[in-house]
Amino acid sequence: MKAIMIKSKNEVELKFLTDLLKKLGINANVLDIEDIEDIGLSLMMKKVDRSKKVDRETIMRKLRAK
Repeated sequence: MKAIMIKSKNEVELKFLTDLLKKLGINANVLDIEDIEDIGLSLMMKKVDRSKKVDRETIMRKLRAK
């Protein structure tokens, strides 16, 4: 199954689109900005180079620096 993501301009347009999809019998889910960011992060994580290893101490130094 594939999906399509549509970004509405405003709440009125969002309601119109969701109502239209409902009448057409198409399942629609409304995503908030956090959901969209999570999807983006997930896509970035899939593309990351996993062949390189980083030791625990390097990670802890980075975390302490913030």
